[in-house]
This record gives sequence, structure tokens and C-alpha cells, in this order.
Amino acid sequence: MLDILIFAAHPDDAELACAGTIAKQISLGNTVGIIDLTEGELGTRGSVAIRYQEAKDAAEIMGVKVRENLQIPDGKFENNFENRLKVIKAIRKYQPKIVITNALHDRHPDHGRAQKLVTEACFLAGLAKIETSDLAPHRPQLVYNYIQDRYIKPDFVVDISGFWDIKEKAIRAYKTQFYDPSSEAPSTYISSPQFLEYVKARAKEFGHQIGVEYAEGYTVERVPAVKNLFDLI
Repeated sequence: MLDILIFAAHPDDAELACAGTIAKQISLGNTVGIIDLTEGELGTRGSVAIRYQEAKDAAEIMGVKVRENLQIPDGKFENNFENRLKVIKAIRKYQPKIVITNALHDRHPDHGRAQKLVTEACFLAGLAKIETSDLAPHRPQLVYNYIQDRYIKPDFVVDISGFWDIKEKAIRAYKTQFYDPSSEAPSTYISSPQFLEYVKARAKEFGHQIGVEYAEGYTVERVPAVKNLFDLI
């Protein structure tokens, strides 16, 4: 069982969007896992084998308990029952209280598709008549969406000020994907030297909104509730 399960369309989505939150929640005693939906095989740089190793290295840096890959075809996956069932099985296997997944819409079309796929699977995972061998029905209590390349106004932000170094190390574990002046691989949108500065600037922007150094933003589909007004800072 996991407290929090992160779903990501591609290896490195979770690191770019919510590695600070992952590291922070683990420091608070929560168990966290990551499920990558695809192997990122359509990426311009690197290879599937290398990205598996990079994902493993990043997971160790963040301290996640498990990391798996559902091997849904990159760029081609559909929100169909076959793929929803793969996500349902992962949810039932790990029984998370909270699921966090891709942005509602983004520069990469897979991200929005992943969000819809995972959100629907979270509901369906609680239906007893959907059979998955010996895995019992389970519906997460909460589903959140992280914010990726395109700006989306967050419904809440998480202070990650003490965890930026871990986030940056986890991102840089993907050595083939991000800026490396010695690399002879083709240049891409995310491999430019400015890209990681942009990621840092976004974290500073969200942090500025709540008076801290760094933060990560999230959206929700269900109205959030608090038991005490002082839970909101």
C-alpha cells in the first residue's frame, strides 16, 4: 500500500512537475510510488533502455518506494478500456489515498490524454464489477493534477523550499534529455540551457505567491475542503 501514487505520461514528467512535493511528503513519513504510462520511446534523445536507468536513478534520488512502467505506446495511447484497465490494476495493487497525475492540458498532447485516462480509471477502480483477478476494488480519496509546461492557475501550491536541490538532482538524472554541452544529440525544446532555468522560475513564481522561495502548483476537480480556516496559509 502507498499513501501517494504519481502517474506520469512519460519518464521525467513527475520529476519536472512534482519532485519537490514527492521528496517533501516522503520526509513527512508518507510512502510514494510512480507509475510511468509510457517508455518515452518517441523522445528525440536517448533510448528506452537509457531512460529506464535514468528513471531508476531519479526514483532513488527522491526516495520513492516503487516505480513501474505500464508500457502504453508513447504518442499513440488512447483513453480506451484496455489502457484504463492497466491503470485500474495499478491503483488496486497499491491502494493509494492520493493520486497525482498529468496536467489538464499542455504543450505535449499526451499529457492531457493521460490526465483523462488516469482520472477516469481512479473512479472505475472502485467498481466491484470490474474484475481484476485477486485485486480488490479501491478508489483513491483525492486526485490532483500537477502543472507542467503551459501555465495553469493552481488551485493550491505546495511549499518545496527545502527540497529544490532534490528536485533539481532528480531532473538532472535524465542526462540524455536535458542540457549537456558535451552531447552530440539533436537539440530539443527541453535540452536547451534555458529550459531548467524556466522550471526554476516557475517554482519561484508559485513560491512568491505564498511568500516562500519555491513551490509547486496543482489543480483539483473536486472542491477542496478544510477543517480549520488556519489550515490555509
